[in-house]
Amino acid sequence: MFKRLAFTLLLFLSISWNARAELHIDITEGTFKPVQIAITPFDGGGDPELGNIAQEISKVIGNDLQSCGLFIVVDPHAYIQNARDVMSHPRFADWKILHAEALVGGLVKRSGNNLQVDFRLFDVFTESQLTGLALGTDPINWRRVAHKIADEIYERITGDKGYFDTRVVYVAESGPEMSRSSRLAIMDQDGENHQFISTGNRRVLLPRFSPCRKKIAYVDFGANDKTPTLHIHNLETGEAEALGSVDGQKMSPRFSPHGDHIILSSAKKGATALYKMDLKTKQFEKITSTTSTIDVSPCYSPDETKIVFISDRGGQPQIYVRDAGGSNDTRISFSTGRYDNPVWSPRGDLIAFTRQNGGTFYIGVMRPDGSGERMLDSGYLLEGPTWSPNGREVMYTCQDSTHGKVGLCSIDIVGFHKRKVNIPGEGSYPTW
Repeated sequence: MFKRLAFTLLLFLSISWNARAELHIDITEGTFKPVQIAITPFDGGGDPELGNIAQEISKVIGNDLQSCGLFIVVDPHAYIQNARDVMSHPRFADWKILHAEALVGGLVKRSGNNLQVDFRLFDVFTESQLTGLALGTDPINWRRVAHKIADEIYERITGDKGYFDTRVVYVAESGPEMSRSSRLAIMDQDGENHQFISTGNRRVLLPRFSPCRKKIAYVDFGANDKTPTLHIHNLETGEAEALGSVDGQKMSPRFSPHGDHIILSSAKKGATALYKMDLKTKQFEKITSTTSTIDVSPCYSPDETKIVFISDRGGQPQIYVRDAGGSNDTRISFSTGRYDNPVWSPRGDLIAFTRQNGGTFYIGVMRPDGSGERMLDSGYLLEGPTWSPNGREVMYTCQDSTHGKVGLCSIDIVGFHKRKVNIPGEGSYPTW
């Protein structure tokens, strides 16, 4: 069971621009220069406990911003003002000497039994304040405060929503290759606040968040490890529900964008078709009719008008798009190799996918009409891409070699800034 975290937004500050050009990253371009940002260690007002929390908040903000590849944190050893002075009267001329383009200051204080964290973001070259927030919360939630501040900085400078205050569910794996144990786990996007949410005595696969991020659909292989069925785990109650039955092995579940039904594939007598299941009535409806081909891995477009899926009707598994109403199947991939795991960006502009050609796996993206195909990463084993909520980052399963650790990687779709996601042990099939 997960406790909902409540925050109080106490203040939003925004100061008008002067005549000079404002600080901004255009992340729609293929090349850019990361913003040099100075994040002064937040001030705890002389309280040792608050001082420790303030320092940690500053570190998390810096780690968040650097992890996306759009920011470089200026070396704190070179700072010439503390956070309290920056909050009241930043000396912009001195920060320009350090080549800082953005400047952050913050204060942490008590408000009854809660914390209040104030921060301000400045444009060093225009010598103006870009934004500021005051956030009140329970002291145990200080990491979420840091993520929210990082999100505010990201959004103010890039124009896109941040994704640092988000969670990821994945399949945590352990044990020898022939007898692996797997269980669902949830964590912050940076790998912190890690918790297991299933026992590990049954094999699980392909978790998918609901649109409200309160439920997870996944495949449970049963006590005999031979009967894959669909389940939904409720993060608020901690309970898991087995869904209704349809003949065949059920795989690849995904929620519809409105969250009222699930789209999936089901295999029977050598053929695999697409289905959708109404979550109220638990009734199944067949979407594709096939007696010999394999249609798998369906995913809706954000507006729920299109479905992308994999089919081998042309020989090798390739990517197809069809109207959600059930017509106009169109093949959009034509490169050599096998495609899998297509997933529509939340922005609707791209489809991420896995491609295998020879002994190499790729994570790539293309436009919904199949144009603009490009590979983001390649390696020994890469699969199962999932998008960040703002559509600017892709996370996926990655393994470097036959005996290498199976883990999670993330890559920025513009800057190609790749990072390993911090998880305990091994893991696969993330959902963001």
